[in-house]
Amino acid sequence: MQIRQTIILALLLIGSIAPLAAQKRYTLMECIETALENNRNIKQQELNRQQREIAYSQARADLLPNLNASAGQNFVFGRSIGLDNVYQNTNSSQTSFSLGANITLFDGLRMKHNIDARKAEMYASEADLEKMQDDIVMSVSTAFLQALLNKELLRIAENQLETTQADITRRQELVNSGKMARGELLEQEAQLAREELNIVQAASNLKLALLDLAQIMELETFDDFDVTAPPAESLISESTLLASEAVYESALQNRPIIRSMQYRIESSEKEKLMARSQYFPTLSFGANMGTGYYNMSGRNNDAFSTQLRNNMSNSLGFNLRIPIFNKFQVRNNIHSADLAIANTRLEMDKTKLELRKQIEQAYYNAVGAKSRWDAAKKSVEASNEAYRFAEEKHESGRANTYELTLAKNNQTHALGEEAQAKYEYAFRLKILELLKD
Repeated sequence: MQIRQTIILALLLIGSIAPLAAQKRYTLMECIETALENNRNIKQQELNRQQREIAYSQARADLLPNLNASAGQNFVFGRSIGLDNVYQNTNSSQTSFSLGANITLFDGLRMKHNIDARKAEMYASEADLEKMQDDIVMSVSTAFLQALLNKELLRIAENQLETTQADITRRQELVNSGKMARGELLEQEAQLAREELNIVQAASNLKLALLDLAQIMELETFDDFDVTAPPAESLISESTLLASEAVYESALQNRPIIRSMQYRIESSEKEKLMARSQYFPTLSFGANMGTGYYNMSGRNNDAFSTQLRNNMSNSLGFNLRIPIFNKFQVRNNIHSADLAIANTRLEMDKTKLELRKQIEQAYYNAVGAKSRWDAAKKSVEASNEAYRFAEEKHESGRANTYELTLAKNNQTHALGEEAQAKYEYAFRLKILELLKD
């Protein structure tokens, strides 16, 4: 499955932070494999695919002849007909055995069209299964990316807290030596409390993101669940922004939803040919072989084996059924098939339109994410420089603690925006690749 291989090899490179040693660490590949294995909708679709396969197998088997054996035992009380074809007032019994075969020689190609229709439905079911698998891959990848982003935001919050703690330690020494007022330290301690709250919120968001991913994977336990992957920059450096038109042209050839609709159109066309075949005569050939044993009370009867041998009969015959008038059923069935074909073609057009809309949105989302990431990187550089300058001014007494805190908060905000834009751009690039394949 091309789409599955693409996202496994690509998004596997997206970044994360090393999880706790006690936790089970899942790569993207493991998340996808687990979700595909556990998903109940996929299991149901696989059963549906197997049913379509059985229907196709049965359609092919309909070309074979029928062969049936039968046996019967009858008892007659009172007036019975004898072997001389004369009724007598006596009881009798009759045992019969028969073997018959029948094969359709011509039915207007109905069985052939039925085979083609069931085959198309089987292929459509396989394409539906592949589409469902692709949807699961997309859902897992989206949740995986969100978890990685929240891990990055938590890392940023922790780094900012470490910076503030180091600054408080340094300022505590200045306060103890009388070189700085106590109020300056209190403001930094308030900043520390706000950053601790940010860490709590970031950790909560990460836990919810991991829970969402674990639920998509349908894991039974979530307590020891975590994800890991290399940095996102490596993915972005190896990816290119594909043009929407090229993605769309490739998607028309490769997307399972398009193939599914094509097979359904083919199936509808074969159903129409099946309906038209009812205008033609049906010719069949049959062969029968039978024997029996007859026992009548009050008379001598030949032995069982003798009667079976003597009563043996064989027959061969052709049967021709010519349709003349059938209450317009054939005509109406053909009209219904025409409507089914027209409806399926409309569904195909809607699917193509929706696919093009999805690709165009993905393309412009990627372009926008790239622009936001470029702007965010510049904002990070500016905020880092602003914070450094504010620290220098604060150290020289030309800026108060509020100005330093404001610069620190602006830096934290810029880092968060840069992380979000980076991960969004990486994901948008992969969305285009997925839609292409």
